[in-house]
Amino acid sequence: MVSEADILNARILVVDDKQANVLLLEGMLRTAGYTSVESTTDPNAVCSLYRQNGYSLILLDLQMPGMDGFQVMESLKEIEGDGYLPVLVITAQPGHKLRALEAGAKDFVSKPFELAELRARVRNILEVRLLHLKAQNHGRVLEETVRELKASREIIRRKTEEEMALAQQTQESLLPRCLPQFENFRIHAFNAPTRYVGGDFYDFLQLSSGDWVGVLADVSGKGMSAALLSSMLLGALSMEFRSGTQPHEALNRVNRLLCEKSLPFQFVTLFLFLLRPDGTGQFVSAAHNPAYLFRASTRKIEKLNPDAFALGMFDSSCYQSRALCLDKGDTLVVYSDGLTDAENSRAEMFGEEPLLEIIQRDAPAGSQAVERGILKGIEDFTQGISQTDDITFMVVEKCH
Repeated sequence: MVSEADILNARILVVDDKQANVLLLEGMLRTAGYTSVESTTDPNAVCSLYRQNGYSLILLDLQMPGMDGFQVMESLKEIEGDGYLPVLVITAQPGHKLRALEAGAKDFVSKPFELAELRARVRNILEVRLLHLKAQNHGRVLEETVRELKASREIIRRKTEEEMALAQQTQESLLPRCLPQFENFRIHAFNAPTRYVGGDFYDFLQLSSGDWVGVLADVSGKGMSAALLSSMLLGALSMEFRSGTQPHEALNRVNRLLCEKSLPFQFVTLFLFLLRPDGTGQFVSAAHNPAYLFRASTRKIEKLNPDAFALGMFDSSCYQSRALCLDKGDTLVVYSDGLTDAENSRAEMFGEEPLLEIIQRDAPAGSQAVERGILKGIEDFTQGISQTDDITFMVVEKCH
């Protein structure tokens, strides 16, 4: 059998052309206890590094410029004498998974990464790899161990499914059971989570002053860790606003809480706004994708860009509110990046331009027309293709 120390001390190489992904994966692996994690953003260097270091596992991105992951695996086959490729491929394309397995990869993990799934798959491959090396001298021991491993994989699969079901229940509980009615406003909101439960949520809160607050947030990661962080964030925001805290100071306090309580690789992008019955108010955008404000008087769209770091990244971050005003007929559209990143069967993304065209076309007819236009636009574009990220948006119209 392979000891816990053997697994945690196994040499691992992370290969991804995006430095942000490399840092995220390294952090996740080190948090799980792995002590020997190296990385490169150059796919051409993989074979040379493998010759030198004989890694027990290579986490390999499939889509890289110059030399993709399939070409890297072909080169590794020329080095690996016994034909065993200790490769866990990373892909956001469902169609690449079978091809990768046929090319020699031992398993795959989907983007965006989910902590529990990544840990399980990395541990499984490492255990099999180390056993494979021992099996060159201990064939019968390996045969028995593989049977045990298959049983443990089934247990992990069942536990993962149970965790995902619980995470989904937790995530659904964060969304309002019904949309509130605020004086002079119409509100529409939509959320379509992925199978593995992302961290998107939205909420609305009526304040004792008559003002009201809306928020749409995107928590990094998936599964139970994202659901729990979403729940903590929503509870903290609700407590701050019920205490009369101003939006910018509420986010300053919540950011410090997240920096203290969340894991190093967890963060939250967020668009938060406060509106009064007369349409005046303020907003804060923390590294969230732009929100769009359609002006009925000019029929032009204003882009509300972010101007602050994501929550949970730096405890020294200081969030400031900016003025927001909706006049009669104006419509505010806030969304998560799962909407614009939605993909069709050709791996093309929906993008911002179609969204802007829908808002420009439908906003004069009101917020419900905008909601219907967005939903139809996404449905026509994706044609029912399963997505890798939540699709969440809200539409707010000043009607009086």
